[in-house]
Order: sequence, then C-alpha cells, then structure tokens
Amino acid sequence: MAQTQLKNSDFEPLYVDESEAEKIAGESNSYWKDAWRRFKKNKLALSGVVVIILLGIMSFLGGPISGHNYFSNDLLSANKQPSAEHWFGTDNLGRDIFARTWYGAKISLFIGLMAALIDLIIGIIWGSIAGFFGGKVDEYMMRVADILYGVPYLLVVILLMVILPKGLWTLIIAMTITGWINMARIVRGQVMQLKSEEYVLASQSLGASNVRLLFKHLVPNTMGPILVTLTLTIPTAIFTEAFLSFLGLGVPAPLASWGTMSSDALASFQYFPFQLFFPAFFICLTMLAFNVIGDGMRDALDPKER
Repeated sequence: MAQTQLKNSDFEPLYVDESEAEKIAGESNSYWKDAWRRFKKNKLALSGVVVIILLGIMSFLGGPISGHNYFSNDLLSANKQPSAEHWFGTDNLGRDIFARTWYGAKISLFIGLMAALIDLIIGIIWGSIAGFFGGKVDEYMMRVADILYGVPYLLVVILLMVILPKGLWTLIIAMTITGWINMARIVRGQVMQLKSEEYVLASQSLGASNVRLLFKHLVPNTMGPILVTLTLTIPTAIFTEAFLSFLGLGVPAPLASWGTMSSDALASFQYFPFQLFFPAFFICLTMLAFNVIGDGMRDALDPKER
C-alpha cells in the first residue's frame, strides 16, 4: 500500500486570538433559570403542575358545564347512580355531585392556598427577625413559638370554633394559629447560616439598614427551602380541613368542600360508595400533585445538583 508523502504545506500554524481566549462559549444561566431547566426535566413534577392547573380551571368551569347548582335539592333524584344526566351521581338530598365536587375544589384549594400564604408571611417575618438578630431576641421569639407548638392543635381549633362564629375564615385562622411555626424555623436556620456571608458583611459596611439586609439579601436567598415548604404546606392544609370536617368542624352549609362531602357521604358509604369516592379521590390526587411538585422543586433548587 503506497504511503502518502507529507509536505510542509500540509501543516498550517493555528492562529489563536488572545482576546477570545477567555470568552464564554455558552450562555450564562442564573440560579432560577438553572433551577427551571432542571425542574422541566422532572416529568412527574410537571405532571403535578398540569393536574393542579386543570383542577383550578375545573373549579370555575365545572359547575356551568354540569348544568346543575351545587346547592339545589331534588329529593326525587336522591342517591342516583352516575349517569348521562348526573355524571358523578347525586347525594342523599338529590344534589349533583359533579357540580359539588368542583365547587368543593374551589373551597378546598382556597383553604389550602390561604393557609399556606398566611403561614408563609408570618413564618418569614418571625423566622428572619429571630435568625438575624439572634441573642435574646431569638431566644424569646423561639420560646414563644415552642409554647404555641406545644399546645394541642385540635384543642386550639375547637376553642376557636366555639369562640368565633363558624365560617370559612374561622377555619383558616384556626389552622394557621400554629401552622406557621415550621416555616419560621426553616427561615430562621437559613438566615442564621447566611448572615455571616461576605456579601452581607459588605452590604453592612456600606451602611445598609437591617430591613434592607433582611428583605434584599437574606430572605431572597432562602427562597428555595421556603418554596419547597410552601408546596408541602398546601396539601397538609387541605387534608386538615377534610379531617376537621369529619369532626363536624368544617365549613358551614351551604358551602361545600371535599372534606364536608366526604363527611356527608360516610353514613351511606355501604350503599352508595360513589358518593365518597369522588371527593376522596380528588383529595388524594391534589395531595399527590402538590407533593410531587414539592419533591421536584427540592431537587431543582438544590445547589449540589447544579
């Protein structure tokens, strides 16, 4: 086999522009862009987001689609099986379960979101102040939180239901009396860890106020654990509402939530199991969706995964 003769003209020196040596070839991503990129790869978490969006849409459109009111009684149509007229059947008062299910979705999601939002606000303020100032301020504030956490939760709810007029906001307030403590502890731990970082010390040396340090530098850098805790607080609140409804402490009639529907259907479960199946199914589905979203956010916001 003939060998190819190499010539000097076959070799050309490689020209390197020194001004381009340190140029970044790829697009730089911020922390949140990088987290969103990792979150999109988690198909299970994305499916949870889709489920929550669909539940939110149906909570407003489900009633008009069914053509029935969630509160209209029709004793002649009581306890009907699922059919073309009543897609999920009817309850013992002849009310359409499909319409009540989606109205209950609106109430249950509202309770979960509002309880989580109140826990978020109180927890961030309480935990950030305690963690930032430390010392006696931290000692007194966290001891107050420990005392509230030690009070039996059910006892607090029952007392508030007796003292305050029974209603939706009374239930939300009762659920958030001690619900913010876990959020406060998480924020406190994160702030205590971050307040000694160099960028915080640099901001202090430039004369930044404590309020600016807290809400401009410290709290935004704790948003990862905060958002994960928030997504796990919402299903807990929805389940708590369902639990309280079983005890007769749920939202008052004619309001309907998944918890009150499950409580009403329990008496006739042996004969009409479909009345309990639909609200219980959507409670489980919503809790599962929020939990997989929380797991996906925890993985996406973990700096070790970058």
